[in-house]
Amino acid sequence: MRWDGQKDGAAPQQALPGLPGVVRSVRTPEFADVVFHEVHAKSVLNKVPGSSPMPFKWTVNPYRGCSHGCTYCLAGDTPILLADGRTKPLVDVEVGDEVCGTKDGRYVRTTVLAHWRTVKLAYRVVLEDGTELVTSGDHRFLSTDGWKHVSAGRCERPRLAVGDRLVGVGGFAAGPEETPDYRNGYLWGVVRGGLTTEPEALDRAERYAEADRDRVEWPVAPRDDWTKGFLAGVFDAAGRCEDGVLRIRTDHPIVDAVVLGLKRLDFDCTVEDGVTRLRGGAAEALRFCHTTDPARSSARTITGAHLETAIGVVAIKALGEDRTLFDITTGTGDFVANGVVSHNCFARNSHTYLDLDAGHDFDSQVVVKVNAVQVLTRQLRSTRWQREHVAMGTNTDPYQRAEGRYRLMPGIIKALADSGTPFSILTKGTILARDLPLLAEAAKSVPVGVGVSLALLDRDLQHSLEPGTPSPQARLDLIRRVRDAGLPCGVFVAPVLPALTDSKEHLDALLGQIAAAGATGVTALALHLRPGTREWFAHWLLREHPDLLDGYRNLYGTGSYADKRYRTWLTARLKPLLRKHGLTPKPHRDPTGIPGDDNGRWPDGALPANIPTQRGIDRDQLTLL
Repeated sequence: MRWDGQKDGAAPQQALPGLPGVVRSVRTPEFADVVFHEVHAKSVLNKVPGSSPMPFKWTVNPYRGCSHGCTYCLAGDTPILLADGRTKPLVDVEVGDEVCGTKDGRYVRTTVLAHWRTVKLAYRVVLEDGTELVTSGDHRFLSTDGWKHVSAGRCERPRLAVGDRLVGVGGFAAGPEETPDYRNGYLWGVVRGGLTTEPEALDRAERYAEADRDRVEWPVAPRDDWTKGFLAGVFDAAGRCEDGVLRIRTDHPIVDAVVLGLKRLDFDCTVEDGVTRLRGGAAEALRFCHTTDPARSSARTITGAHLETAIGVVAIKALGEDRTLFDITTGTGDFVANGVVSHNCFARNSHTYLDLDAGHDFDSQVVVKVNAVQVLTRQLRSTRWQREHVAMGTNTDPYQRAEGRYRLMPGIIKALADSGTPFSILTKGTILARDLPLLAEAAKSVPVGVGVSLALLDRDLQHSLEPGTPSPQARLDLIRRVRDAGLPCGVFVAPVLPALTDSKEHLDALLGQIAAAGATGVTALALHLRPGTREWFAHWLLREHPDLLDGYRNLYGTGSYADKRYRTWLTARLKPLLRKHGLTPKPHRDPTGIPGDDNGRWPDGALPANIPTQRGIDRDQLTLL
């Protein structure tokens, strides 16, 4: 591909090597920094190399790269809960930091794996405790009814609404200032609490004592700063927090002072056998630690505590402007942002794992050919154009999320149809439904093929593997709507996951629903683990299904494809099920050559009917599967 034109106001280093035609660059987060480069393309029709086994000579890709993955982001000043109970602004979080995530309904320690920024339309979410979060519409929070996005978006997904209750610990309390009163109170607490041998507490006590040599009296009427310091000191000397329950064990004379101090700061507590226990679970334990700021990191964590507190949503407002937002990726896939459990996204990695991403060229850059319609129209008018089959979606999904904004496909479809050029579209994006009337009209004058990928029905598994993508039900509905529009629709059941989605029951149910939706054909493909993808998948498998690791090692070894014996077994399992649901492939049909199976065939309807096949399928190019 070649681009021309000059950059408009962009710094020279923003251009990609070999990409001088950038008009504008916009950062967008997935699993690493992703930049959307709007370019003026010189050519949109791409000729497939003669050595390629593809069954067509031409492709059109209005996008290079994939923005299908959801992008979850928050304002940079959003406080993130660290594993030690302290907080750090999201903008300052770094790879390697340990933060608080969740697993199996409890708060756990997890590591930050990635950090990036973007510019997106911002929303403000207001909670009943006064907490405010500035976020993108794609961001997901954990509610009592499951994960919900801030805005509805362009595809079917659960949406946050006023009245929903978010899971978390509530808004973070402001920390104390190190005033003379606070330092004095801390020293009293450490001494009366029984003296500590913890290095962090000793270092603070020595520093405070050096700074306030003459201020050691017990105040007659303690101020709040003194009380906060006193409670922090007592906790450092005699307190602990285990599984979200905070306790302070002291001698009787100090118990009354501790209880009085807690009540002064609006904490509720109970006392038994010299142990003062804070009521309210992890939420109140964390509020105590933030309000008083003990020095001991090991004693102030809430890891191990159950997720119990829920805070109501009172307002959701689009701010009407783009803002610089940030996101992180963690080992657990979530983190605690300003007191509520917030989802991060494995979408880019899971898209790669599902062979939905485009390979090495698309690791960190997405190119948008903003003039694609005009250039394609001009090229199709050429007297040299022979009106051969043009394929879309074999490299990147033309109905990825970016299409909702740039709306390039309607003009491309019209240009192809007006020129008498047959074409096919391979997608998993439900935005295609927007263009069904246009596609149906085009099919009256040229052959049109439509292919959709759908691998599983389990919504939880789908969310875990590819959060932010259209749900299985949404894709089934897309198949149905394609067929209702009078168009063919071939379905790729890909990838089939060994020991997870290859059971007879699952495949039977999936094929049954695909058949009921009206699909004209089905091709099933086993999981393909290319380099880079296998590392992410191994991480996911270790976290979600550690018992399957050995089986996958035996099945894949050091290669990308499942053992041939497994693929033969899968074909044998599928054959009667396809026959049962009326999806048996037509005999002797072309083309052949599917990723992971040289003899695999495209499903009926995915390519235009009655179009001569020039080549087989390039296994490296068919990346939407």
